[in-house]
Amino acid sequence: MIRLTNIQVPLDHDDQALTNAILTRLDITADDLISHEVHRRGYDARKKTNIVLIYTLDVETRCNDALLEKFAENHLVKVTPDMSYKYVAQAPANLQERPVIIGFGPCGLLAGLVLAQMGYNPIILDRGKEVRERTKDTFGFWRKKILNTESNVQFGEGGAGTFSDGKLYSQVKDPKHYGHKVLVEFVAAGAPDEIMYVSKPHIGTFRLVSMVEKMRAQIIALGGEIRFSARVDDVQIDDGQITGVVLADGEVIKSRHIGLAIGHSARDTFQMLYDKNVYIEAKPFSVGFRIEHQQSAIDEARFGSNAGNPILGAADYKLVHHCKSGRSVYSFCMCPGGTVVAATSEEHRVVTNGMSQYSRAERNANSAIVVGIDPSDYPGNPLAGIDFQRQLESNAYVLGGSNYDAPAQKVGDFLKGLSSETIGSVEPSFKPGIKLTDLSKALPDFCIEALREAIPVFNRKIKGFALEDAILTGVETRTSAPICIKRDQNFQSINTHGLFPAGEGAGYAGGIMSAAIDGIKIAEAMALSINESVK
Repeated sequence: MIRLTNIQVPLDHDDQALTNAILTRLDITADDLISHEVHRRGYDARKKTNIVLIYTLDVETRCNDALLEKFAENHLVKVTPDMSYKYVAQAPANLQERPVIIGFGPCGLLAGLVLAQMGYNPIILDRGKEVRERTKDTFGFWRKKILNTESNVQFGEGGAGTFSDGKLYSQVKDPKHYGHKVLVEFVAAGAPDEIMYVSKPHIGTFRLVSMVEKMRAQIIALGGEIRFSARVDDVQIDDGQITGVVLADGEVIKSRHIGLAIGHSARDTFQMLYDKNVYIEAKPFSVGFRIEHQQSAIDEARFGSNAGNPILGAADYKLVHHCKSGRSVYSFCMCPGGTVVAATSEEHRVVTNGMSQYSRAERNANSAIVVGIDPSDYPGNPLAGIDFQRQLESNAYVLGGSNYDAPAQKVGDFLKGLSSETIGSVEPSFKPGIKLTDLSKALPDFCIEALREAIPVFNRKIKGFALEDAILTGVETRTSAPICIKRDQNFQSINTHGLFPAGEGAGYAGGIMSAAIDGIKIAEAMALSINESVK
């Protein structure tokens, strides 16, 4: 087939428009065209009165070879690449030990699935509960302020991405089309078919729950084993080679091939690995607040009179500002039509995150607005960033009333340096609840200064962003892990052979898709290493 990129048609185009665009691009007649299918559909909304849809199409004609030769120098006309997944190995008949995956978020899920599909019968360990029990615990915290430190937004089947917008797009380079493999598996597990072609696919929390269950069942059917409430408290290392893990109940599981997919909030595990001399570096991350506006206002600002068009859906945004101080402020994890949720995994701390359902039909839009920081802002050992996060989260707990309510402030008051006393037109969605206060006390002065500079700039890009009644809720600290567990070209720890750090917790991903892709990478690396070891 032939892949055509950058096919532009009006937002309200009819069925014939795509066909006409193909015929024009290739300079062929309707008789030459056999079929076409949509590979990708996005939009350009820079001109709100003239929004256009942008398609990537795979086309079959009666003269493919001639057309590819004719357009050989045209980068918009190329042969359709083979995006099917190719397994790099199959388990040997004399497989002597099973690989172990620690963590069952997007990274561990795809690592375990691909290993199971290749016949390696992986053992997957997660400190939290299976997804429906975990959902009960999480909602229990939001409604009754009863925190289970092992079963919450951060820990349990599906990982932190389960309670999110379910975004399935990433900016990572993907020459081997691992992302396509992820989407294929998600659709097979019940995700809507549209995630295969829309430019910014998402699923939403409730759909993710049932999908994760189906993928778990597939892993088990293929010979894998999944254990919940199975926290890893220690690893066994012999002369630089990992040989097993020790669970919280004392059980030892022997394996010389262990995938580490623990997510960005397993702070006790980071400490354990550091104490065992696994090489870890501090890395940059970001902190800030969640900001909420009425979704209708964001739709109007982004789409104008086209707001509400079902193809466009609820509007999102992506904002970046480079401050005079040299710091960057940017939007992160934008959730159209969603809610701000409590995301702590530790007692007496407050953490915010954002979540949406597939419909994105809630009243407010929310996004993290965060400031970039680096290890020079939290000097010390490689785990000093964790202490920095904890200090901010503990401070937010006190500012919120020491009862898991979150500190909040109207944007207008924040910019003026005034403590908020009343809620305006934007009603905060954070559960359990919020306490109005002065958020300048919630972050270091350099962060407050950067945010106060950036928000008015963002208002020039999205009208109403600096709305007096928009709500800021704090604090957002879990944008990414503050550490990186360095690995070599074989995806193994640079000083602990057989340990395969992966995903957000190891510093190699930033969202569901990139974490899942990294899970596939370590699954392949583990399989190749296992096969080499049994030769």
